[in-house]
Amino acid sequence: MAADLTHEEFSRHLNTKFSIRLSETQAIEAELTQVSEHLISPRQERFSIVFRTSNEVFFGQGLHRFEHDKMEPFDLFIVPIERDEEGTYYEAVFNRMIKKSN
Repeated sequence: MAADLTHEEFSRHLNTKFSIRLSETQAIEAELTQVSEHLISPRQERFSIVFRTSNEVFFGQGLHRFEHDKMEPFDLFIVPIERDEEGTYYEAVFNRMIKKSN
Protein backbone atom coordinates (compact mmCIF):
# COMPACT_ATOMS: atom_id res chain seq x y z
CA MET A 1 0.00 0.00 0.00
CA ALA A 2 1.39 3.40 -0.98
CA ALA A 3 1.78 6.22 1.52
CA ASP A 4 -0.96 8.85 1.49
CA LEU A 5 0.99 11.99 0.58
CA THR A 6 -1.82 14.47 1.09
CA HIS A 7 -2.09 17.76 2.91
CA GLU A 8 -4.44 16.14 5.41
CA GLU A 9 -2.06 13.26 6.13
CA PHE A 10 0.99 15.49 6.63
CA SER A 11 -1.05 17.84 8.84
CA ARG A 12 -1.81 14.86 11.09
CA HIS A 13 1.91 14.29 11.58
CA LEU A 14 2.98 17.92 12.12
CA ASN A 15 5.65 18.21 14.84
CA THR A 16 6.44 14.50 14.75
CA LYS A 17 9.67 12.69 13.87
CA PHE A 18 10.50 11.10 10.53
CA SER A 19 13.58 9.20 9.46
CA ILE A 20 15.32 10.21 6.22
CA ARG A 21 17.46 7.51 4.59
CA LEU A 22 20.67 8.96 3.20
CA SER A 23 22.02 5.52 2.25
CA GLU A 24 21.34 1.88 3.05
CA THR A 25 23.28 2.25 6.29
CA GLN A 26 22.70 5.89 7.25
CA ALA A 27 19.50 7.63 8.32
CA ILE A 28 18.89 10.89 10.15
CA GLU A 29 15.99 12.12 12.24
CA ALA A 30 13.87 14.98 10.92
CA GLU A 31 10.91 16.78 12.45
CA LEU A 32 8.01 17.91 10.28
CA THR A 33 7.85 21.56 11.38
CA GLN A 34 5.54 23.17 8.81
CA VAL A 35 2.63 22.26 6.57
CA SER A 36 1.59 25.22 4.42
CA GLU A 37 -1.91 26.32 3.55
CA HIS A 38 -3.68 23.95 1.14
CA LEU A 39 -4.42 25.89 -2.02
CA ILE A 40 -6.97 24.38 -4.37
CA SER A 41 -8.05 25.76 -7.72
CA PRO A 42 -10.30 24.11 -10.31
CA ARG A 43 -7.27 22.50 -11.99
CA GLN A 44 -4.68 21.91 -9.28
CA GLU A 45 -3.80 21.62 -5.61
CA ARG A 46 -0.68 23.08 -3.98
CA PHE A 47 1.03 22.87 -0.61
CA SER A 48 4.49 22.51 0.86
CA ILE A 49 6.03 20.86 3.90
CA VAL A 50 9.23 21.63 5.81
CA PHE A 51 11.41 19.25 7.81
CA ARG A 52 14.13 20.25 10.29
CA THR A 53 17.23 18.13 10.86
CA SER A 54 20.20 18.71 13.11
CA ASN A 55 23.17 20.62 11.72
CA GLU A 56 25.43 17.59 12.17
CA VAL A 57 24.83 16.24 8.65
CA PHE A 58 24.13 18.39 5.59
CA PHE A 59 22.96 16.92 2.32
CA GLY A 60 21.91 18.61 -0.90
CA GLN A 61 18.64 18.43 -2.72
CA GLY A 62 17.49 15.06 -3.95
CA LEU A 63 15.14 12.14 -3.68
CA HIS A 64 15.20 10.41 -0.31
CA ARG A 65 13.30 7.59 1.41
CA PHE A 66 11.20 8.75 4.39
CA GLU A 67 9.92 6.55 7.19
CA HIS A 68 7.41 7.31 9.94
CA ASP A 69 5.87 4.97 12.47
CA LYS A 70 2.32 5.84 11.32
CA MET A 71 2.86 6.09 7.54
CA GLU A 72 4.04 3.72 4.84
CA PRO A 73 7.61 4.50 3.65
CA PHE A 74 7.73 6.97 0.77
CA ASP A 75 10.23 8.75 -1.48
CA LEU A 76 10.25 12.53 -1.53
CA PHE A 77 12.33 15.14 -3.36
CA ILE A 78 13.50 17.74 -0.84
CA VAL A 79 15.57 20.92 -1.12
CA PRO A 80 17.58 22.64 1.62
CA ILE A 81 16.08 26.10 2.21
CA GLU A 82 17.57 27.45 5.45
CA ARG A 83 20.05 26.77 8.21
CA ASP A 84 20.15 28.35 11.67
CA GLU A 85 21.18 27.43 15.20
CA GLU A 86 18.17 25.10 15.54
CA GLY A 87 18.96 23.01 12.46
CA THR A 88 18.82 22.67 8.70
CA TYR A 89 15.44 23.00 6.97
CA TYR A 90 14.38 21.04 3.89
CA GLU A 91 11.25 21.69 1.84
CA ALA A 92 9.08 19.53 -0.40
CA VAL A 93 6.54 21.19 -2.69
CA PHE A 94 3.42 19.46 -3.96
CA ASN A 95 1.75 20.84 -7.08
CA ARG A 96 -0.70 18.35 -8.57
CA MET A 97 -3.31 18.45 -11.27
CA ILE A 98 -6.80 17.60 -10.05
CA LYS A 99 -8.45 14.75 -11.91
CA LYS A 100 -11.76 15.69 -13.47
CA SER A 101 -14.62 13.49 -12.39
CA ASN A 102 -16.93 12.21 -15.12
